[in-house]
Amino acid sequence: MQAEDVHRHLRLARAEDAEYMLDIYATSIINSVISFEMMVPSVQDFGQRIENTLKTYPWIVLAINDRILGYAYAGPHRAREAYQWSVETTVYVAEEARRTGVARSLYVALLTILRLQGFCCAFAGITLPNPPSVGFHEHLGFKRLGVYEKVGYKMGAWHDVGWWSYALHDVEEPPKPVVPISAFAKSSAFTQLMQNA
Repeated sequence: MQAEDVHRHLRLARAEDAEYMLDIYATSIINSVISFEMMVPSVQDFGQRIENTLKTYPWIVLAINDRILGYAYAGPHRAREAYQWSVETTVYVAEEARRTGVARSLYVALLTILRLQGFCCAFAGITLPNPPSVGFHEHLGFKRLGVYEKVGYKMGAWHDVGWWSYALHDVEEPPKPVVPISAFAKSSAFTQLMQNA
């Protein structure tokens, strides 16, 4: 394949992407403690997660010639109303696409979208030890907050989870309402961001 034939692009995820994203995610469930999920969800359940997330929060994929190499999304940090300006973020990349800039492209775009939506702070939880993920987040500007010790039990052992935070922009008093991704995705700012990512 010629280099000019390769079409790499970012876009919002769709429910029909669920099967392809599950192929990436399943290894983190089955073979590691990166995810504390114990069972691989069904394609239908995963598709529903995507649809539910996209009512308010971004869920984006990076594809090359329509083959998904990774995805990143945000979700609520906590359910109570006062937390509505804070999110938790995550990224998953296909094994063959790691260390190729896919994760960085996804996360930079995700954080930019969240900032433009009006969110104030992003948090990332990382099962420890995981030097590559810690280094990745800190390189992007995430600051270490602390560790939940022995907070999850999987694969016959207790595991710690470290937490990192990222200031999306200066906080205002009172903060402006967040623009749901379902509305923001219709804006020219979103279209331009996806085209230039």
